Amino acid sequence: MNSEKYNAAKNKYIDDIKKSKSNGIKYTSVSGEEINNLYSPDDINNIDFLNDINFPGQFPYTRGIHPNGYRGKVWTMRQFAGFGSPQDTNSRFKYLLNHGQTGLSVAFDLPTLMGYDSDDDNSIGEVGICGVSISSLQDMEILFGGIPLDKVSTSMTINSPAAMVFAFYLSVAKKQGVSFDQLRGTLQNDILKEYIAQKEYIFPPKPSMRIITDMIEYCTNEVPQWNPVSVSGYHIREAGSTAVQELAYTLADGFAYIEACIERGMDVDSFAPRISYFFNSHLDFFEEIAKFRAARRIFARRMKEKYGAKNPRSLWLRFHTQTAGCTLTAQQPENNIMRTAFQAMAAVLGGTQSLHTNSMDETLALPSEKAVKIALRTQQLLAYETGVINTVDPLGGSYYVESLTNKMEEGANKIFDEIEALGGVIPAIDAGYFQKEISDAAYRYQLELEKKEKIMVGVNEFIEEKEDHGIPILQVSPEVEKKQREQLAVLKQSRNNQTVIDCLNEIENAAVDGKNLMPVFIKASDNYVTLGEMVGSLKKHFGIYEESAVF
Repeated sequence: MNSEKYNAAKNKYIDDIKKSKSNGIKYTSVSGEEINNLYSPDDINNIDFLNDINFPGQFPYTRGIHPNGYRGKVWTMRQFAGFGSPQDTNSRFKYLLNHGQTGLSVAFDLPTLMGYDSDDDNSIGEVGICGVSISSLQDMEILFGGIPLDKVSTSMTINSPAAMVFAFYLSVAKKQGVSFDQLRGTLQNDILKEYIAQKEYIFPPKPSMRIITDMIEYCTNEVPQWNPVSVSGYHIREAGSTAVQELAYTLADGFAYIEACIERGMDVDSFAPRISYFFNSHLDFFEEIAKFRAARRIFARRMKEKYGAKNPRSLWLRFHTQTAGCTLTAQQPENNIMRTAFQAMAAVLGGTQSLHTNSMDETLALPSEKAVKIALRTQQLLAYETGVINTVDPLGGSYYVESLTNKMEEGANKIFDEIEALGGVIPAIDAGYFQKEISDAAYRYQLELEKKEKIMVGVNEFIEEKEDHGIPILQVSPEVEKKQREQLAVLKQSRNNQTVIDCLNEIENAAVDGKNLMPVFIKASDNYVTLGEMVGSLKKHFGIYEESAVF
């Protein structure tokens, strides 16, 4: 480049900008970051290509973990599904598989997420409402009836009682004659995120970390293709965080799990390749792409330089993405189809390995079959009609995207320093650090919407006074709860209850003596001990967590 001509052209452009009119709109990202009018070579002149970007499939994997991108394998299309009874969700799974979905993703109801059986007083009115009701191996057998577990990849979104629910899944595999080394899938199992954002916790942080470390150790040895933890920034973003907060908090949680396993005595390369991540794809198209690229680079560098990982797969940040539920609107819900499509494209251009697209009616109720099909077709159109899979990292080298990627990494490293100064993730949780930072970010964005500094179509601009969305609402019948309670009562009468008592005693003893809990959970599952019974045994030793108020 001729520097003299370049500087002359740049100065002329600056003069032209000064003479131009402004429309008064505030040009910042969704996260509140200032955006320049234009990006140029000046914004990336400090980038060392081989050290900071490199080619796809090469360290630090900014451009992706595979050299041929989606030419080798299109991302897994994994739609989140679960409602009502196990029979209801089993039917929905088969519907989605028949329409081209390539992986299953299970949503559980609130009682299951909190470790309560369907017959618990705390479950009244919530059984099967926001997901499928699972109280025992019997329910899990129905949920996966007619679905061979060696032929599908399964994701399960559950955290505090994840180990017990996973034990149910393993018991089903045994009954199907499927060996554990054939099972593929992911458990969310990210308890740190629960304390930070989603609040579906049961036990205090220390015993919760012990259970997760037990699971990682067990899966490393016995279920080698399974991802025992999906470190989840999704819910952190849904709670109101900025993009860089989501990035930093998610990776900080992941590093905390890695450090716990290293302290257990595990070799980092034995388990790190099976820990996956889960991000949100929000409204700001380019900011999200930069977030995903920065995440890979930060992760690879930290794994190599701090934790001494030698296996290249330990350096790969493998992640699932879901479009942003918090951006969907009840007003003009058809607009959500477009929002979801743009967010899905950002995830793909950012290099996701797996993707869930939200349905247009999710702000109104559980998704209808038609809405779910549109969401799935959105991914298929993206993969096969838009051309975005033809080349790897097509936005790599963009002055804007590379500059944003650098900015994301710088911002995340600053947050890592703040967390470290507080003593790590768990002390930062106890201090209310994450909760306060997310609350502040959510409040700022809400003010921008109220002042119309940010426009949300159909909400604070382009409003329709009389609106009839005409979308059928999926409702869960009260009969679901009644039936689940009745089935559970029959199970408790028909099983060997002395064996149940013995299994519960084994769980208590293992909790006390520090033995790995997974084998006793599986034995209990095999004997139809319920989720609530297992959780109740652990509560006797571990206690329950109560969050401190932070202002």
